[in-house]
Amino acid sequence: MKQNNDIEQILLNDEKYEKFIKRKQEKEFKKILEIATKNESTIITDLKKMSKDKLFSKNATYFVINKNSKTSSYINGIQAESFLVSPAEREKFLSGKTDSFIYQDNYIKFYKYKG
Repeated sequence: MKQNNDIEQILLNDEKYEKFIKRKQEKEFKKILEIATKNESTIITDLKKMSKDKLFSKNATYFVINKNSKTSSYINGIQAESFLVSPAEREKFLSGKTDSFIYQDNYIKFYKYKG
């Protein structure tokens, strides 16, 4: 019964109610921040440490240099997989013997995995 009276007094007094709501929101915000900081992603730059199923995922990044236009860019693993058409080159890449391959005028090199 006393608890109901306390709640009623808090609700009747706007300032106390605002402080109560603010404390509650701060607690919820702190919980969300804790969860966000715990989800730290790992960055792998060595191809040999990568699992084969993650090499061509959207979290993998590849560095591309075009020989003709002298430009460089980054692509994800899904895009890099489409450049890897030779079965022999694909096997060398998946086994970790090489971390780069050539497709027409493009030199494609594994850069990192973030996940």
